[in-house]
Amino acid sequence: MNTVTQIAPALPGAVIDNDHGLRRSGQAVIAIEARAIAELAQRIDERFTRACRLMLGCSGRIVVTGMGKSGHVAGKIAATLASTGTPAFFVHPAEASHGDLGMITGDDLVIALSNSGETDELLMIVPLIKRKGLALIAMTGAPGSSLARFADVHLDVSVSGEACPLGLAPTASTTAALVMGDALAIALLEARGFTADDFAQSHPAGALGRRLLLRIADLMHREREIPQVALGASLSEALVEMTRKGLGMTGVVDANGRLAGVFTDGDLRRTLDDSAIDFRHAKVASVMTTGAKTITPERLAVEAAQLMEAHKINGLLVVEADGRLVGALNIHDLLRARVV
Repeated sequence: MNTVTQIAPALPGAVIDNDHGLRRSGQAVIAIEARAIAELAQRIDERFTRACRLMLGCSGRIVVTGMGKSGHVAGKIAATLASTGTPAFFVHPAEASHGDLGMITGDDLVIALSNSGETDELLMIVPLIKRKGLALIAMTGAPGSSLARFADVHLDVSVSGEACPLGLAPTASTTAALVMGDALAIALLEARGFTADDFAQSHPAGALGRRLLLRIADLMHREREIPQVALGASLSEALVEMTRKGLGMTGVVDANGRLAGVFTDGDLRRTLDDSAIDFRHAKVASVMTTGAKTITPERLAVEAAQLMEAHKINGLLVVEADGRLVGALNIHDLLRARVV
């Protein structure tokens, strides 16, 4: 059921000179474009699945093309496909007829975008695409258009109206085409079993790459940098180790190097509040926290951040599957790596 609020757009040529009118105009645009997207759901049919099958069966790359605003949308669709496991690139149709068709091989598939389906620059290269024996998927707002007729599969992205009150600027129509492109990309992503690790391989830079690629093993303090004392150590020895290593905690390990507990700044504050504890003779084992929150080296660094946030702690000890202490890190290590 369509639940989009109906807000009338401004009349063509109307001048808006107040804040209410500006807000109403913005709301009308969103309502019109939301309705255009909602109407697309009815068109995810056998033509959509056939387009997906053709793309999955393509042994080359997906070539996406379009002119003007459709060209900008085509470029974004190509980028989304490429970043989600489907090799793709954009070719400008005007440049294609002046040599760039040489970029397209016999193993490729072409997706052509045109709202009218009659864009001259596209229709000029269609015969050449067909001569190469390539499959052609057309995305238009005119099922009876020339481009739609030439295509092996036509995806209908028509809209009942543009958000522009003049009916001239491509608005709802470009949104619909963009959403249909996203639908294709995500359907292919799921069909290929594309994972977050696969995604990270094509997004190594920036915050996204850090969140997806950095592992605990890449950040943790190792070997002599690990704060740790033996299970039989005194409380004073544990305090010296915490101070020396500067991570706000120390692990407490048994004779085999397996973690038995942790002593943190928080444990120290609680110990100071307990007048019954004799600091000169107390053993760390009597005041440490058992069942400490830990993480393994192969886990993602972002998972450490989530664990710290969930349990309101500032550090984690890193252990192998058998419980051996192999590393440590705190929130400052994550901040330096810009994971958080």
